[in-house]
Parts: sequence; structure tokens; C-alpha cells
Amino acid sequence: MVATFKIAVLGAQGVGKSAIVRQFLYNEFSEVCVPTTARRVYLPAVVMNGHVHDLQIMDFPPITAFPVNTLQQEWADVCCRGLRSVHAYILVYDICCFDSFEYIKTIRQQILETRVIGTSETPIIIVGNKRDLQRGRVIPRWNVSNLVKKTWKCGYIECSAKYNWHILLLFSELLKSVGCARCKHVHTTIRFQGALRRNRCTIM
Repeated sequence: MVATFKIAVLGAQGVGKSAIVRQFLYNEFSEVCVPTTARRVYLPAVVMNGHVHDLQIMDFPPITAFPVNTLQQEWADVCCRGLRSVHAYILVYDICCFDSFEYIKTIRQQILETRVIGTSETPIIIVGNKRDLQRGRVIPRWNVSNLVKKTWKCGYIECSAKYNWHILLLFSELLKSVGCARCKHVHTTIRFQGALRRNRCTIM
């Protein structure tokens, strides 16, 4: 049985969210920063231990505010279409840019305030990108991790899209958070990464 998981990737301009998606899908990275001006939709499939999981990854341009109403704001603005109906959110910030963290802080709060009441809790993972530039970090990692995990009750991962560091970990944790079959065990991450090397888990 194929399960489809819709994922929204959000973040301020220049944080590397598109680079994270392209590194995950195509194992490539470009030094040239091309601003995301329109919503991009990717439809890969993850095969794990014989089980296929379709993903719909939506890479959104920076938005001024999370859509309050599905029929009005979301569908009136092409860039926001599908944003309220996803199964999980990836909020990316640049560890060297304080404003980018404030941006995802605001978006996260708006997601919590505007999602339809009564729906199941939608996982949110906070991602600190550009770990390879950590000497320029503006907020200590412990402070961010403590805030995100203990106060916000969200997942937190730091990665480097440039060097493909923790990109796989990010998406394996994401699948686990949305209840992906075969992703609920203690050592899911190790199993997921090992499966890729053994060609038992692939991106199609």
C-alpha cells in the first residue's frame, strides 16, 4: 500500500531550504543562490524495506503570513496553495542569521493559531541550516535546541545542505514524525541510512 505524505518547506530568503530539498532528491548543491519566487512541488517516492511511501514536497517562497483561511487567502495566493493541508512542516533558518530565526518563530506561531481546530497535531521540525558556517553562529545551539524541544515541543535538527550533512537524518525523522510505516522503531535513523547504502531504501 502506498502512503502519501505532504510536506511543506518554509523559511526566509537565502536560508538554503531549496538547497536542502535538492540535496535530498538529487544529491547536488549549487553555490549560486537562486531565490525561490514560486511554489515548487516535488513528487519523489521513498522505498523502505519493500514499502513505498510517496512524498509531496512543497518548497514555498517566503510568505508574509501563514494563510488564515483555506478558501480565501490560501487559494487567492498561488504561492500559498496547499499550505494548510500538509502532514508536516519543515521550518528552515540560517544559523548565522538571527532574522531568519525570528521569521520561522513567527511562522510557527501562526501555524499553531490558524490551523483548523480539531485536526490532529501536525508535526513541525525546526532546521538550522549552514552548519558548515557554525563559527558565524548567532545563537548558541543549546539555547535554540532547548527552546525548540522543551518549549515549542518541536523536533530540531542542524544540517549542512552544502556538504549533505544530516539531510537524510532530517527526512527520516520527518517520516517517523508523521507515522510512516517501519519508521517507529528506536533506531529508525540508522536503519533508514543503512537501507539507502544497501539499496533497500531509494529515492525514485
